[in-house]
Amino acid sequence: MRRHFWRALGVLVSALAVPATAQTALRWEQVLERFQRNNPALLAGQTNVDETRANEITAGLRPNPQVSLTIDQWSFFHTDPFRPFGNSQTIGSVTQLIERQHKRQLRVESASLATSMAGTDQADAQRLLVFTLRDAFVRLLQAKSVLELAEDNIKYYDQVIALNKRRFDAGDLARVDFDRISLQRAQFESDLENAKVSLRTARITLLSMMNEKTPVNSFDVAGLFDFGEKILLPEEMHQITLDARGDIRSADTGIRKAQVDNHLAWANGSWDPSLGGDYTRVGPGNTLGIAVSVPLRLFDRNQGEKARTVIEIKRSQQFREAVVNGAFRDIDTAYAQVESVRAVLRPYRDTYLPQAARVRESVSYAYANGGASLLDFLDAQKAYRDTQLNYRNLIGSYLAAVNQLNLAVGREVLQ
Repeated sequence: MRRHFWRALGVLVSALAVPATAQTALRWEQVLERFQRNNPALLAGQTNVDETRANEITAGLRPNPQVSLTIDQWSFFHTDPFRPFGNSQTIGSVTQLIERQHKRQLRVESASLATSMAGTDQADAQRLLVFTLRDAFVRLLQAKSVLELAEDNIKYYDQVIALNKRRFDAGDLARVDFDRISLQRAQFESDLENAKVSLRTARITLLSMMNEKTPVNSFDVAGLFDFGEKILLPEEMHQITLDARGDIRSADTGIRKAQVDNHLAWANGSWDPSLGGDYTRVGPGNTLGIAVSVPLRLFDRNQGEKARTVIEIKRSQQFREAVVNGAFRDIDTAYAQVESVRAVLRPYRDTYLPQAARVRESVSYAYANGGASLLDFLDAQKAYRDTQLNYRNLIGSYLAAVNQLNLAVGREVLQ
């Protein structure tokens, strides 16, 4: 009775332990979400945005008032020794600088635009990192597909070897021919081991980018490893990229910031008065006073900053034009690459893959029945392997080109 109890308990514990160790294959959206949550470079970039935003507080601060207290005309000689401060003069004053020409508002606006640029720069950095992440994701899908092909090939070839082993045992096949057939398996074994190494390397790369501590062997992803026919026209993608890419939005904001900085430079060249009031006590008398101080901007009228900010506006406009032209060029180049790879993939999908499968099956059947030579048989096996491997590599090239196109546009327009 006790033995049955412990056996049932062991089965229950094993059943409960399986879900805890199972790892669900992650979709692209899940990989991207974990990457955005854990990647140190992205987190550091966001911290920089928060740091830049703190400058808005500094820009909005008003000048501090100044308080002074003066006690003068102390006399210790020729006066009443019991009243040494009887004839002293006490002056207390408060002054405040008054900023004109909207200096404070312009400083705040300039700092706010700088924060906006930091945010769009962060978005552009994320665009580049997501491109690398997507490339690693595609490489992992490609490695899984190549491994699946290698496993199918060696499984099929083992069946071929088993069939020819029966022919050899029956005396229907020469020893040298059977050995040549068996030796061909070495190529399939090599393909299988290389595929396993490539898959493990791709997993490690993707885990490193995600900053995940998941064991390599239990980590897996899932996604469509194929090509599609949907695509946008280059002109449509040009319009999308103007709003999608962070570097273009940063360039637009840079122009506005340069214009605000120019207005601020002119405002800083104006004079700011200081207003103050004072209280004076001399002996028993009390007086109040008002003071106004105005700087004379005879020599320094902030001429250098005025000239520099005008040039900065022109430079920002030129930089924005260069960024947009570069983005459009990248889109057109990536679009041409996608179309080129897709043009090669269509005949592979529609013609070459079915032909390779038919040839392999036909020649294998003919060889088993004495209707084909050994050389024809081995060539058919190699042709099927090469065609399937080329197709998978072309799919990887297509997805890499799509990733390059998405990078150029600034968001996913193709998957």
